[in-house]
Amino acid sequence: MEVESANDAPLIQFDQEERWGPRTQGNGARVITALLANYEIERVFIDSGSLADILLGEAYDQMQLGGAPLEAVDTSLYGFAGEVVHPRGMVSLPLTLGTTPLRKTCLLKFLVVDIPSAYNVILERPTLNAFRAIISTYHKKIKFPVIEEVGEAQANALQARKYYFEAIKRGKKIRTEEPAETEHSNVQGKDPVHSPKPDKETSTTVQPVEELLPRAYTS
Repeated sequence: MEVESANDAPLIQFDQEERWGPRTQGNGARVITALLANYEIERVFIDSGSLADILLGEAYDQMQLGGAPLEAVDTSLYGFAGEVVHPRGMVSLPLTLGTTPLRKTCLLKFLVVDIPSAYNVILERPTLNAFRAIISTYHKKIKFPVIEEVGEAQANALQARKYYFEAIKRGKKIRTEEPAETEHSNVQGKDPVHSPKPDKETSTTVQPVEELLPRAYTS
């Protein structure tokens, strides 16, 4: 699979040998880790069905972004049952994808909402357009141009499968059972949002919020 993003951009391609992880029915679920406002965020869901990037209210609170106040918005989100969700507001934050040295940062606007969700952040079309990103659900990977090269973010196939089926099985507004702790788990066995500073002298932990069916909310 090859995609030419633009005349001035490098060729983006996905090779068969790049495919990682088991085959799953939840190929559409893309769960990655990203850097948001200098916080490493796990449980970041990449979708393309909405015009609004979402930052869950609980994650926003625990990040303690005192220097990034919310802007008032006159926007409503709608769920499958037609229920209306009113965002707290909008916040502009830098989002970084990729790994050094092929990392890319874009300043994006996020709607901060209080909804049940398995994820801390839901990235939609504004993010994909800003990064000029190409998604391959088969490879469970997102790629984007970084000057004359190509950066990428690899989805965690096992996490994606887990949260995809949990969201379908449990549905929205049903509280997530806490998973058992593993060597990759933080306090209480939940995925973190934490400070990624190299010296690791300080660390802020954000627990994920409850369940949200993928694409349950659109602008």
